[in-house]
Amino acid sequence: MSKKVGLLTTLFLLGLATVALAQEGAGASEKVEGLRFFLYSAVAAGFGIAIAAFGCGIGQGIAVKSSVEGIARNPEASGKVTVTMLIGLAMIESLCIYALVVALILIYANPVSTLIQGFVGLAAH
Repeated sequence: MSKKVGLLTTLFLLGLATVALAQEGAGASEKVEGLRFFLYSAVAAGFGIAIAAFGCGIGQGIAVKSSVEGIARNPEASGKVTVTMLIGLAMIESLCIYALVVALILIYANPVSTLIQGFVGLAAH
């Protein structure tokens, strides 16, 4: 088993080395760098919204679980517990919406996006 892991690790590192040592041609320009920056921004936005959605989902699940347990222990307080739970869920959901706004800013309000639009326009011709 350890020989397979060692072999796979070696192959992975060799694959990374070929990417790291690859040289760009003489025609590489700022447009390609802008495209890379845009792609990295899109990947970062995707990871950010995924982590935010994961955290908000766990937080909402724990909140609902706790409120249902509280209502089961004291049914007379169900009105107050429900209102407090709904306010808390709205606050948790707003955090995920904020993460979505930041992700959209990373993608669409990118200062390099005009450069990318020019690159796409040149590729269309």
